[in-house]
Amino acid sequence: MNLGQLTGQSPLAGAVANEAFIYGFPIVAGYKTLHKQAVDRDGTDFKAPFNALGHSSRVATPQDQQFITPNSDTPYSYIWMDLRAEPVVITMPKIDKGRYYCAQLIDLYTHNFGYLGTRHHGNDGGDFLIAGPDWKGEMPKGITAIIRSETQIAYALIRTQLFNPADLENVRAIQARYQQVRPLSLYLGTETPQAPSITWPKPEAGMTKTSALFPYLNFLLQFCPTHPSEEEKFARFATLGIGAGLPFDPAKLPADTAKAVDEGIADAWNDEEEMRRRLNTGEISKIDLFGDREFVEGNYLRRFLAANLGIYGNSKEEAVYPNYGNDSEGQPLDSSSNRYTLRFEKGALPPAHAFWSLTMYDGSTRTLVENRLNRYLINSPMAESFQQGQDGSVTIYLQKDSPGAALESNWLPAPVGPFYAVLRIYLPKAEVLDGRWQQPPMHRVDSPVLETINTRIGRLEFEHGYPSQATVKTLFDQMDFQRATQAY
Repeated sequence: MNLGQLTGQSPLAGAVANEAFIYGFPIVAGYKTLHKQAVDRDGTDFKAPFNALGHSSRVATPQDQQFITPNSDTPYSYIWMDLRAEPVVITMPKIDKGRYYCAQLIDLYTHNFGYLGTRHHGNDGGDFLIAGPDWKGEMPKGITAIIRSETQIAYALIRTQLFNPADLENVRAIQARYQQVRPLSLYLGTETPQAPSITWPKPEAGMTKTSALFPYLNFLLQFCPTHPSEEEKFARFATLGIGAGLPFDPAKLPADTAKAVDEGIADAWNDEEEMRRRLNTGEISKIDLFGDREFVEGNYLRRFLAANLGIYGNSKEEAVYPNYGNDSEGQPLDSSSNRYTLRFEKGALPPAHAFWSLTMYDGSTRTLVENRLNRYLINSPMAESFQQGQDGSVTIYLQKDSPGAALESNWLPAPVGPFYAVLRIYLPKAEVLDGRWQQPPMHRVDSPVLETINTRIGRLEFEHGYPSQATVKTLFDQMDFQRATQAY
């Protein structure tokens, strides 16, 4: 069946568009980053040409817009790899054992097809060969390991742990030692093969929202050999003109087909919204969003959701990202008129072999939030400065205004409006992965009276071991005002 045969079969066109949009969204969303970082040399987000290395030798700030939900405690290095002509060799330097680093290897599907660094290869470094799907060579002498990409274009996103702002020069010194990124021919001293040049289409506004996505998808699929498990899927896509090199043009669709395509895409967004709801209510695990092809197991809607929430997330063995989009009562987070607390019981800070961080984002843009402290996160290297309760608990305050000088070490400043927070745990311990450790709920402090009492209770608790805020809030929720106000 071809596009012409779909005329008059609008329901079928809608179903194909729905499936293809869910499948293709992560690929095209990733292209926006590729184009900014490796193609648009005049853009402010350009990092380096293909098969070369670029750095962000500083922590992320609210001015960084190339990623949504960026972290600010692992400065990034970037390598976009063109593997069509030959593999690329990445050299990981040897670094001190107490510092985390990794190179996350990502194909155009957004699958994490491999890792270099602390978890998988240790901190001793080595020369690693990244090969495309068509390479047939043997392991060269001196190569530590060969890692294969399913797609001819791939991405290496390198993270180097920053302990604190004073540590930045040490991170920059490590980044300088990543500079050995070489085509295999240069590594071996042989003749360098050349791949045909590519004319990269310029991204346009709204390209991942509507059927405008499909021409970009068709362009990118030429670098993605069809996986055997997806041959039937692509046969369906082809009936709507979706596939590698096919000329999909939304303006040339018959009116009824165009309407069905738009409805199918609208349904895809509804599907994503429903899955997001299930994620926020705990029906779907927040740590099971990113991974390799085997992990995805054909769950393309989950891959769509993951890319829309925060593209290029790590596989759970490397890092997990429990997030906060709603409070403990299921209400969206909004600090314009509310304050929030996150309480970790004694010994229950996030269990990590490397480190953890809690980062604040604007609820609309998912970018970092300007604040007078220039504090965008709270993390484990800061733990020694946290104020603790008499029982050893730690309460984090998420609000637009300071909770007071005595508690400011525990304050994560929020915007005046909706916000979103992500808890990152790097090299999570077994109790995180198997569910024995659970992220604590975020509680809203929405009553002016309760706000005052919560602040006072927090200070008294730190100084004298008085009942916790959670205890007092429970009493208020039970309308037992007398016991609540007498609790301190």
